[in-house]
Amino acid sequence: MTDHIKLDLSDRILTITIARPERKNALTQAMYGKMADAIVDANTNKAVRAIVITGEGDMFTAGNDLSDFASMEERESGTPPVTRFLNAIRDAYKPIIAAVNGPAIGVGLTMLLHCDISFAAQSANFRAPFTQLGLVPEAGSSLLLPRIVGRSMANEVLLAGRILTADEALACGLVSRVLRDEELLGAAMATAQKIAASAPTAILKSKALINSRTAEIADQMRAEGEIFAAQLQSPEFAEAAAAFAQKRAPVFED
Repeated sequence: MTDHIKLDLSDRILTITIARPERKNALTQAMYGKMADAIVDANTNKAVRAIVITGEGDMFTAGNDLSDFASMEERESGTPPVTRFLNAIRDAYKPIIAAVNGPAIGVGLTMLLHCDISFAAQSANFRAPFTQLGLVPEAGSSLLLPRIVGRSMANEVLLAGRILTADEALACGLVSRVLRDEELLGAAMATAQKIAASAPTAILKSKALINSRTAEIADQMRAEGEIFAAQLQSPEFAEAAAAFAQKRAPVFED
């Protein structure tokens, strides 16, 4: 449902809120599509100078809605909404600030690798349980996470499913600030306001310079996407999805 994504444009700041707290803000294809459209539209909207992404309630996002992905068929021709979102956040012209208000799982973690600034609430934690679901890293995380947090830590997160606390995420550079829960959104908005008040062309060109290696990232995302799509059709993912639905641990065969 697209109403699970709330959009608010005020004082040149577009706030995107993931608003599905009853399902821990798990993301469906429809939700990805609405976020992708909002970010792409912001590229050419002079009324938008910065974007803030946050979650509603006590969760940033639980990642992909497994039931939505397990039942996904050829719903539409062209690029799937999840891919459009990941491409949009990677290629966004306007600075994006993530206000991680609680646990960030799967894409909740990997999308941060494309945000320009990430703040975390003290209650936040970070997890990428792809291999535990029979899947592989996505959103360029197999390339970007080792660069940001170091190879060994990235392997703990991506291969062993290590959960990072907010303070650990700060220590390894995944986020730049940890704030009390009630101060998080205010801090993110204050930073967005500073960006919005700066010279807009200088901001856009500075961001483009900082993110000048996007072609390499795009290539890695394409490679990840092909393997991810294949794994969605694999017995491993089928077992993980069944185990999730049945509230049991998956059993993976050789």
